[in-house]
Amino acid sequence: MAELKTKQNDAGVHEFINSFADTEQKRNDSFEILKLMQDFTGYEPKMWGGSIIGFGQYHYKSERSRQEGDWPLVGFSPRKAAISLYVYSGCAGQDELLKDLGKFKMGKACIYIKKLSDINQEALKKLIKSTVDFLQTKYK
Repeated sequence: MAELKTKQNDAGVHEFINSFADTEQKRNDSFEILKLMQDFTGYEPKMWGGSIIGFGQYHYKSERSRQEGDWPLVGFSPRKAAISLYVYSGCAGQDELLKDLGKFKMGKACIYIKKLSDINQEALKKLIKSTVDFLQTKYK
């Protein structure tokens, strides 16, 4: 079984944002998302791999394979094309919350936004809460 490459590490979160976010807008939005997620979850931000900022963590075991590992409860990454928000778990009620989120694109496991002002931050907080609650209940 292959080992998961994306692991929590001690790299500096602020340094990462300053060096990785490729525009002033993305840098500013990243620091706002950082504050929002930290304040709302109560977890300190940690780097996961080389490009994900995560909050909290849980240990999962796949129901379909032998893969297991640790992963942040929620997180984000200021990628080149868009800011990736790892706040969606697909749990009950989340599709309804997406209707109030604003302008975004959906990936398999994340939400892509161009800028923070494109989305409703209260709807984002509800998504974060539902994801954290779901993951903490499912994986105890």
